[in-house]
Amino acid sequence: MKILVTGFEPFGGETVNPALEIAKGLPSQIAGAQIVARKIPCVFGQSIQVLVQAMEEEHPDIVLCLGQAGGRGAICPERTAINLSDARIPDNAGAQPIDEPVMADGENAYFSNLPIKAMAQAVRQAGVPAQVSNTAGTYVCNHLMYGLLYHIHKSFPHVRGGFVHVPYLTEQVVDKPNVPSLSLEQMIRAVSAALEACVLHTQDLAAAEGAEH
Repeated sequence: MKILVTGFEPFGGETVNPALEIAKGLPSQIAGAQIVARKIPCVFGQSIQVLVQAMEEEHPDIVLCLGQAGGRGAICPERTAINLSDARIPDNAGAQPIDEPVMADGENAYFSNLPIKAMAQAVRQAGVPAQVSNTAGTYVCNHLMYGLLYHIHKSFPHVRGGFVHVPYLTEQVVDKPNVPSLSLEQMIRAVSAALEACVLHTQDLAAAEGAEH
């Protein structure tokens, strides 16, 4: 089994992106699966192109894309990607789409086909906060997740894929009072546990991981 893990380059004025650092820091094997890491540009359109090229080259069984969610305090497996790009800030190429579809011929939304509840439970068992998230936002993270699931639906039907948002690294919040963060060691441990859950669970757990708001 092969798992492709992607991490975004830094964006929004940051000099580091925990998603990329996690992807680079993962072990070469988890639960018997080979781990392959790729860097993804934080650019609308191009991010999906780079991901699809990596999938065509690596032929993964599972794809997990990682992204930074500054302000969140937990590892968040995402449930849903919506067919909408609505950027509060420009991407790294200066583009700022407003209310544009990710794919003109795509569904309104796609659901992750990874075991997101098992992943969240595994991360907590590894000693790191985790919760299932029902929104990946409307920036490049959602754009990439939607593109992944769109192409799985269209061209890679045997691939399982999804997205996980991670908090800031501790060093990123030195000048951001009261903003949550985790260490790189914690996040590598957490994502490793989530990936192991992906290998072990082809079906998700029937567990209460919903949200009231």
